[in-house]
Amino acid sequence: MSRSKKPGRPAGTAGPESQPGAGSNPTLKQQRAAHIQQKLAGFKLQHRRARRNRLILITTAWTVGIALVAGLVVFAVMSTMPKSPPAAIDGVQVFSGLSANHVQTPAKYGQNPPVGGDHSAVPLNCAVYSEPVPNENAVHSLEHGAVWVTYDPQAVSGAQLETLRKDIPSTYAILSPYIGLPSPVVASAWGVQLKAAGADDPRVKDFISKYRSAKSAPEPGAPCTGGLDGPGKIK
Repeated sequence: MSRSKKPGRPAGTAGPESQPGAGSNPTLKQQRAAHIQQKLAGFKLQHRRARRNRLILITTAWTVGIALVAGLVVFAVMSTMPKSPPAAIDGVQVFSGLSANHVQTPAKYGQNPPVGGDHSAVPLNCAVYSEPVPNENAVHSLEHGAVWVTYDPQAVSGAQLETLRKDIPSTYAILSPYIGLPSPVVASAWGVQLKAAGADDPRVKDFISKYRSAKSAPEPGAPCTGGLDGPGKIK
């Protein structure tokens, strides 16, 4: 009997064990491709991290910048706001029952310098003066809410005088020398007065802040300009 022959493979074909890559290590080309993919994945990860870090840095910078600007704005606003004077200032004398009539003749006053009373119909322009100014016109300015700071020219000069001039506001304030003062510096407003030993007395600035344009004056806010320029007007 003849043995039956197993069907053979078609000519020119190979078995599975001889096919490229089947059950064998990756080829050099495949290894290179995989290496490139790994590099690309690493670059993408680094790019994402770098972008995230930039966003964090930018956000932090903006937050700090906004906080800094806000702080500067608050500081600027607070710096420009007037300092609140104390509720009471030691040594301030109070005078009540003051008349407020307009007169055309020299008036007599119970205080030196006067803190109110009959006065000229023309107010003294608020300013810094290097010479004594008329009482009657200055009192009219007090009626409008001005503060009148006077100094003894024999006791206050040089640096102390410059300090006074620097501290005088540009509106609703008068500075002038005054002969025969009871102390080197006297600050007056309508119905109140403070005697100070010198220009460096901090109560003078407190007095100006408290009583300038105060509602205790008969006509606060009425003009302190458009009246009379006294002698020796500086500014």
